[in-house]
Parts: sequence; C-alpha cells; structure tokens
Amino acid sequence: IPGYGDSPPVEMAVTAQGRRAFLDRVLQQLGLQRPVLISPSMSGRFALPFLLAHGDRLAGFVPIAPVGTKDYTAEQYRRVQTPTLILYGDRDTRLAPQALQNLQHLPEHRVAVLSGAGHACYLDKPEDFHQALLGFLRQLK
Repeated sequence: IPGYGDSPPVEMAVTAQGRRAFLDRVLQQLGLQRPVLISPSMSGRFALPFLLAHGDRLAGFVPIAPVGTKDYTAEQYRRVQTPTLILYGDRDTRLAPQALQNLQHLPEHRVAVLSGAGHACYLDKPEDFHQALLGFLRQLK
C-alpha cells in the first residue's frame, strides 16, 4: 500500500477518489479483467472506494477486516451487486465486528469466520483461509 511501511507515498492516495483511481490504474496496467479483489486491513482504504464505484468490474470481493468500512452508508453498500466473501478471524475483536456490521449491507455477501485466528487470519490459519477462499472462488460465475 503506497505510503505505508517502507513504500513511498503517492500524492493521489490522499483522497478516497485518488485511491480509487490509483487502484484502477494498477488493475489496468496489470491487464486484469474482472478480477477478484482481496482486501485485508489497510487496503480497505483503496478497495472500498473502488468497490462502491466500480464493483461491476469485479468478479468478486473478499474483505478481510478492512479499515474504512464506517466511511460509507448502508445505502451505498446496498447498491453493490458484487459477490462478496466477508472473511475474518474470531479473535479479531476490534476491527472485524465493525467491518462485519457495515459490510453485511452488501446484498450478495456470505460470511466465513476462521476459528482461533486473529486480525491477520490468513497468517494464523492459512489452510482454513485458503479453503474458504477457494470455496468462494469456485462458486463465482
């Protein structure tokens, strides 16, 4: 994510519109057509604006306790028709419940909770994570 860790900041990533445009440019440069967007934690600041504006360009969306879910209304989420797998670890008691509360307004969602996993559930329980992800991917059109 630009501006986090050791990555240099990107001026356009200051606003939600800029982050949406940045992600759009990345997907275009990679030549991806209808990808499944997986969004753990801080990447929610990029993925959520993109989902709300261009969800129809995604085959699926997999939020993993992303930040920024409270920045949007239930009505905004209800307009998104992208198949979504809301995924989180049951030991993530801070961010995951807030994300679930907001993301459950997405009409085409299902939920997978990884038992014994924390915020980085894909690191804590990689086999369970991959099993849930692959199950979701297999049912996409």
